Amino acid sequence: MDAHLRDLRYFVAVAEELNFTRAAERLFVSQPALSKQIRHLEEGLRARLFDRDRRAVALTAAGKALLPLAGELIRSWDEAQRAVSDAAAAEAAVLTVGLSTSIGRGLLQGVRERFAERRPGWRVQYRQINWDDATAGLAEGRVDVALVWLPIPGQEDFRTRVVAAEPRWVALRDDHRLAAREEVAFGELLDEPFLALPASAGPLRDHWLALDERGGREARIGAVVHNAEETFAAVEEGSGIVLLAAGNARIYRRPGIATLPVTGLPPTELAVAWRPDDHRAVLRDFVEAWVPADDNQRLSQRVLDEDR
Repeated sequence: MDAHLRDLRYFVAVAEELNFTRAAERLFVSQPALSKQIRHLEEGLRARLFDRDRRAVALTAAGKALLPLAGELIRSWDEAQRAVSDAAAAEAAVLTVGLSTSIGRGLLQGVRERFAERRPGWRVQYRQINWDDATAGLAEGRVDVALVWLPIPGQEDFRTRVVAAEPRWVALRDDHRLAAREEVAFGELLDEPFLALPASAGPLRDHWLALDERGGREARIGAVVHNAEETFAAVEEGSGIVLLAAGNARIYRRPGIATLPVTGLPPTELAVAWRPDDHRAVLRDFVEAWVPADDNQRLSQRVLDEDR
C-alpha cells in the first residue's frame, strides 16, 4: 500500500507528542479521526507502530524505524512543492496571494501600485480559500503569501507582518433586539448563538468567538460557516450572530443585516504571512509594499467615518 503524506504527518505528530490528544490538538483534527488514520496506516504497513494503553504511548521497533524516514519524506515533498511553486511563479511572473475574506479599505490598491513599481513585470493573483484552512493556503503550499486574520494555526511556523488593527464589530439580523443600538457591550452578547469557523481554524475560530473574553463561559454555536457568503446567509436566516472586523462591517453591509461596534473586546489584526524559508526577493518586495499597520489603521478608520 502507498501511504498518504497526510497519514505520515499524523504519524509523526503522534510520535513526537507520544500523546494522541496533544497530537490531535496540534493537527486540529478530532482524536477519533487521528486514531482511525493511524490504524489505517498500520494496517497498510502490516505493522504496529505504537504500543498504547490508558497511561502511555510508545513507539514500537517498527515505529522507531519509520519515524526518521517519514520525516525525510515529508520534508522532501514540502521542498518539492516549493521548488515547483518557485519555478512556476518565476516562469509566469505571478505571485499567488491567499485570502479568506474581502480586504477592501483601499489597502489592496495601494499595495498593487507599490508592488508594480518594484516588479513591473509581475502580476498578483488572489486566491480565495475557505476558513477550513485559516492560513489561507499557506500551510499547504497552495499560495506564495497570504493575508490572514490572527491568530492562525501554527503561527510560530510562519513570519507575519501586521498591516491593520481594527475594533471588532458584530453582524446580526436587522430585526434583532440590539440592531438599532449604536454600539453593544460584549457582555450583552454572551447568551447569543454565534456563527463559528470550522474546528480546523483552531485559534482563529476561538478569536472570532472571543473565548478569552467570556470568563470561562462556553459559546453557543448556532452554525458552522466556511466562508463569507455562508456567514451572511446564516445571519440573514437567523442562525446566529458573528463578530467581524470594523472594516469588513462596511464591505459586507447588505439589506437584512445590521452591524454595530462591540465594546469590551481587544482589536483584531490583519497580517501578511509567509514561510520563513522563502527568501525570494519578489516576496520581500510584496511584503514591503504594505504600509505600516498604524497607517492602515488610520485609513480604515477614515473609511468608516466617511461611511457613517
